[in-house]
Amino acid sequence: MAEIVVAAESRTETGKNVNRRLRTRGLIPGVLYGTKKEAVHVSVSPKEIGTILRSASGENTLFDLDLGGSRRKVILKEFQLEPIKHQLLHADFYEVALDKTLEVKVHIEIHGVPVGVKTQGGVLDFVTRELEVECLPMDIPEKLVVDVTDLEIGKHVRVSDIKVSDKVKVLTEGDIVVVHVVAPRAEEEVAPSAEAAAAEGAAEPEVIKKGKPVDGEAADEKPEKAEKKDKK
Repeated sequence: MAEIVVAAESRTETGKNVNRRLRTRGLIPGVLYGTKKEAVHVSVSPKEIGTILRSASGENTLFDLDLGGSRRKVILKEFQLEPIKHQLLHADFYEVALDKTLEVKVHIEIHGVPVGVKTQGGVLDFVTRELEVECLPMDIPEKLVVDVTDLEIGKHVRVSDIKVSDKVKVLTEGDIVVVHVVAPRAEEEVAPSAEAAAAEGAAEPEVIKKGKPVDGEAADEKPEKAEKKDKK
């Protein structure tokens, strides 16, 4: 795997106005920190961070942050996205020690078409899409692959069924279902009888209860934030 190096600039000023000026220059604010180390405010290119996020290992990619000629081995600890255009707004980096374990979340990828879907008319339900694992930084899996080809209706794959390297410890509970094939829900539409229709027409109109929500009300949406955990 080719070594990845991301250039970073240290900064002393913080705040919304400073961040706006950074983004005008094509940069985003970030923070570099590590165990028992003072946090350092930095600025980086969102394009370089975006390239890392789109790579096979995604946010679990181990790379070098070049800060004024001094390289730090880091992992992307946290990032924030603009909720509409999904542009990167902020990124935090955690300096890792290659001889100390981390707790990270690894994405699950399913392969194949289940027999329960292909020949039995079932529906594939992908329940758990990532697992939390503990391992050394150099042993973080890019992804965990689950073959669902042999799954029949009513069958499932649990966390304990997923094979991982002996260098990786799975922290997610083993009995949690990852993926299963379920029978499709029957949608029965029964035409009302003439008597039932007549009775319904004769019924008194429903009274709208006080406090019923008005059409058009919606909950506010908040930007998504992806987080990672580390183990000291």
